[in-house]
Amino acid sequence: MTALIRLATAADAAAIHQIYQPIVRDTHISFEQTVPAISEIAARIKKTLRQYPWLVCEVDGQLAGYAYASAFRARVAYQWTAETTVYIHTGFQRRGVSRALYSALLAVLREQGYCSAVGVIALPNDGSIRAHESLGFRKIGVFKNVGYKAGDWRDTGWWQLELRPPPKSPRAPRPITELAREDQFDALLQSALQHIKD
Repeated sequence: MTALIRLATAADAAAIHQIYQPIVRDTHISFEQTVPAISEIAARIKKTLRQYPWLVCEVDGQLAGYAYASAFRARVAYQWTAETTVYIHTGFQRRGVSRALYSALLAVLREQGYCSAVGVIALPNDGSIRAHESLGFRKIGVFKNVGYKAGDWRDTGWWQLELRPPPKSPRAPRPITELAREDQFDALLQSALQHIKD
């Protein structure tokens, strides 16, 4: 088995679309109602990578999953907190790909200077809860009936992980483009591959 974690590019949009399409269409896990076009996914990747990481994991040349971070809230005071998301191809579930991607994503966010990561989980979703809690996320609370998807009202659960102690006078987190130019960046990503099983 050959595995690789790297930054996404717009060229990954079609493979990401394949993973995301059934999640939007057939589940309540994503609150999107319409599957975004491949061109829209490519635009999202480009926009995200201006500041945040969007990672993909390839296993034997196939895109097995992806994870990305985004702004938790728009106001400047929230800039040290990132919201995190991960999706895995159905053919690669239960093989440690989610843990590898999430571990790499959190390590990158920490190096960028983020202090906190937040995972928002559309409930019920026992697998996602276990995945978050196994990485140290703690449940903060539940918003009741905040979304209508797949024929029912849905709750969202909020989980939080402290990435590093909040400094007294924090500097703005570095853009992912800056961190990606550093020599240790690739090693930071590949160290998470230990979680992937054959």
